[in-house]
Amino acid sequence: MKVTIEPVWKAILAEEFEKPYFKNLMEFVSSEYNSTDCFPPQEQIFSAFNHTPFDEVKVVIIGQDPYHDFGQAHGLCFSVNEGVKIPPSLKNIYEGIRTDVGSPVPEGGNLKRWADQGVLLLNATLTVRAHQAGSHKSKGWEKFTDAVIEKLSDEREGIVFMLWGNYAKKMGKKIDRSKHEVIETIHPSPLSVNKNKEGWFGIKQFSAANDYLITKGKEKIIW
Repeated sequence: MKVTIEPVWKAILAEEFEKPYFKNLMEFVSSEYNSTDCFPPQEQIFSAFNHTPFDEVKVVIIGQDPYHDFGQAHGLCFSVNEGVKIPPSLKNIYEGIRTDVGSPVPEGGNLKRWADQGVLLLNATLTVRAHQAGSHKSKGWEKFTDAVIEKLSDEREGIVFMLWGNYAKKMGKKIDRSKHEVIETIHPSPLSVNKNKEGWFGIKQFSAANDYLITKGKEKIIW
């Protein structure tokens, strides 16, 4: 499978693409896409990188794997295509923004507008079989996305990493917190939020992210 990715990311990750695990991963993904329904569409697997070039990343949000029903996933974590019903976790994200910064809740669930402002919407696993959550887990994607986080931590400064839930927190253990801002909280899924609403709605994380960006001379995100 050919990797189509933004040029600076391609250069930054060049060594990763040559490693045996990544070549094996691409063979697996190609076989899966040729034999069954998988998401996102093949040309959108690396959309997060193509919408948010390496040098433009201001915020990183980490998800687990893509939505696994038809028409939903398009390569950005927590985001769905226009016209698709807003998933429960994204509803809580939107409500968290509304209660924090006062923005009205959008009618659609496409987060491309965030990605184009410098929010890297990165799933730990970039592909999935239809209707089988976690089906491409532990095939090599996690090594790749760990490398992405490490490159951002080591070679950039002043990024906000928003780590939602234990899975994202685990991925963020190697972030250099002397160079970056890390905001940790619960996952926005209803299961987590309904148990601890203050842990999601009470921490004002979206305004905190913008406050940090402003201290670094960067434009805030219009959530």
